[in-house]
Amino acid sequence: MRLALGKPPARVDILHGIDLTVETGETVALLGASGSGKSSLMAVLAGLERPSAGEVQVVGLDFTKLDEDALAVARRGRIGIVLQAFHLLPTMTALENVAVPLELAGESDAFDRARAELAAVGLAARTGHYPAQLSGGEQQRVAIARALVGRPALLFADEPTGNLDTTTGAAIMDLLFARAAEAGTTMLVITHDPALAARCARVVELADGRIVADTPRA
Repeated sequence: MRLALGKPPARVDILHGIDLTVETGETVALLGASGSGKSSLMAVLAGLERPSAGEVQVVGLDFTKLDEDALAVARRGRIGIVLQAFHLLPTMTALENVAVPLELAGESDAFDRARAELAAVGLAARTGHYPAQLSGGEQQRVAIARALVGRPALLFADEPTGNLDTTTGAAIMDLLFARAAEAGTTMLVITHDPALAARCARVVELADGRIVADTPRA
């Protein structure tokens, strides 16, 4: 896989010769410094960016052969994403934020499932609160519930504790790993933190857009 952005002569190569296979149920850390290419790799794997060469097989689909509409449909129910910035809709309650992906998928029980998922992340009493009424840790819990409510096969967590203090961040990661394990979801954690990466079963290190190490952990 290769990713280059822009048009000649301003074209910039971001990823180079990436060859990565992730098995069902694995927890994999994409570890690297800022600018190493880890977030770009996540964007390609999630179908948010297209590689300029190679192919991307995700949950049995070749993302490189799908148009934008087909990619949007393919991501729905297959891929969940948790970001450093919570990206909750400010005019919607916690319950409505979590129900949104299910409603878009046409699920009739969207709000019942969203309510159950919020209870699972410890927010049963906060379903009617808006993002501005929630702490940072609570907002990230809502984001985790939203990402997992559709039981995706693949979950990306991109620097999920970057906006949280150390104690809250540790609690969020405990929750994220626990919920992903309960759902049987394959998880890729994008991070620059070796301690966080060490919690994953496998660590893939990136530098200058290339994989420089791929280490399974005991």
